[in-house]
Amino acid sequence: MTILKSLMGAAAAVALTAGAAMAEPALIFDLGGKFDKSFNEAAHNGASRWAEETGGSYREIEMQSEAQREQALRRFAEAGSNPIITMGFGMADPLSAVASDYPDTTFVVVDVTWLDAPNVRQVGFAEHEGSYLVGMMAAMASKSGTVGFIGGMDVPLIRHFGCGYAQGAKAVNPDINVVANMTGTTPAAWNDPVKGSELTKAQISQGADVVYAAAGGTGVGVLQTAADEGILSIGVDSNQNHLHPGKVLTSMLKRVDVAVYDAMSAGDDVETGVFTMGLAEDGVGVSMDENNAELVSDDMKAAVDKARQDIIDGNVSVVSYYENDSCPALQF
Repeated sequence: MTILKSLMGAAAAVALTAGAAMAEPALIFDLGGKFDKSFNEAAHNGASRWAEETGGSYREIEMQSEAQREQALRRFAEAGSNPIITMGFGMADPLSAVASDYPDTTFVVVDVTWLDAPNVRQVGFAEHEGSYLVGMMAAMASKSGTVGFIGGMDVPLIRHFGCGYAQGAKAVNPDINVVANMTGTTPAAWNDPVKGSELTKAQISQGADVVYAAAGGTGVGVLQTAADEGILSIGVDSNQNHLHPGKVLTSMLKRVDVAVYDAMSAGDDVETGVFTMGLAEDGVGVSMDENNAELVSDDMKAAVDKARQDIIDGNVSVVSYYENDSCPALQF
């Protein structure tokens, strides 16, 4: 693959990874970069797996500004890329503006499920289900009776994570205190590890001894500070256990990598419509490996396994923040 330089917007020169043939897939990362160790990196891993297994190539771009979203969509569509895979809810409006102009191109968007567009595959996740499980683990691991949640940008999606987390924690200990903070109200909140560190220290001062980060690149600061201060953390999207072995209780896996891999594998035949990946589809879950083995007791594993099956079977219902724009277990 070669790197082609192209001006995207008034002042940004961005790199597009391009292959030799038309109809290559393309991948548009969200703000925060493809090596954010979380959401975008999961997408990168899925695309890399597809390329390694097939010998295929794909084009990519890392967003540097909001203005680039629609420009990148149109550029890839004009170049003949198919499918064009986009990351994050920030792509909803640009896709609404662009998709109808290219009816023969299939677009894929992760974390958007409300568009009326026949040529778009929309992939959502039951983040509240996976977050419920890590909330249980947090409550079982906590010695102080206080656990924390640090979100990225204050949007319903991230409240959805926090709501599931609080419900899981309170299923274990109805009296547990759940402290929640958001990093900000703009996309910059996804890539502010310094603010993540500050919020972690603030929650520790309130008694939190386990903190769950659902904040993209900001979460790197959360996990680092938790490790430095001697408390446990919980990662998100990608398996982040290895970042601080023995100090990350678990990570709430969101299989963005599978969504990207499946879309690239389907190529021109990718199915459009709305798809949701939850526990039943192995779209979300918890990470268990050698890096957190000593932190997770047999009782914790058994409780998580039972809860997972109960949720799949419908015996336990995890309230979605989206249902009423509110959470019964947590006030944001």
